Amino acid sequence: MQVDPRGQRFAAVVTTVVLALVLITGSHWLLAFQALVFAVAVMIGVRHSPYAWIFARFVRPRLGAPPELEDAAPPRFAQGVGLAFALVGLAGYLFVGSWLGMVATAFALFAAFLNAAFGFCLGCEMYLLLRRLPLPGKAA
Repeated sequence: MQVDPRGQRFAAVVTTVVLALVLITGSHWLLAFQALVFAVAVMIGVRHSPYAWIFARFVRPRLGAPPELEDAAPPRFAQGVGLAFALVGLAGYLFVGSWLGMVATAFALFAAFLNAAFGFCLGCEMYLLLRRLPLPGKAA
């Protein structure tokens, strides 16, 4: 499946804002909402996440067709990494201590900001790196 890379960057901008608000307010409810957005993207696909819906409905029609599409697998993996950090953050805020919630949220915010500001998807790069690793028992 192919996705519009501008939609992924739009989602990164919204995610950056949401995660920054989580750090400012300490709201575990807002972090839970972001975790849900990540979970939808992982389980159903990045094209079906709430932020992708907003992009497709309101932003993309104003921009026109993208010059090129990209594979959806790396962004989907990146959303999974974001989900992991959001869940650790939630566990921190709710059970361990706000310090863990803040640290996990800050890591997720850093990755989202890299994509939003510079178009560098850290999770996508992790995906590509993992795909290049040789599998055990398989000839290199």
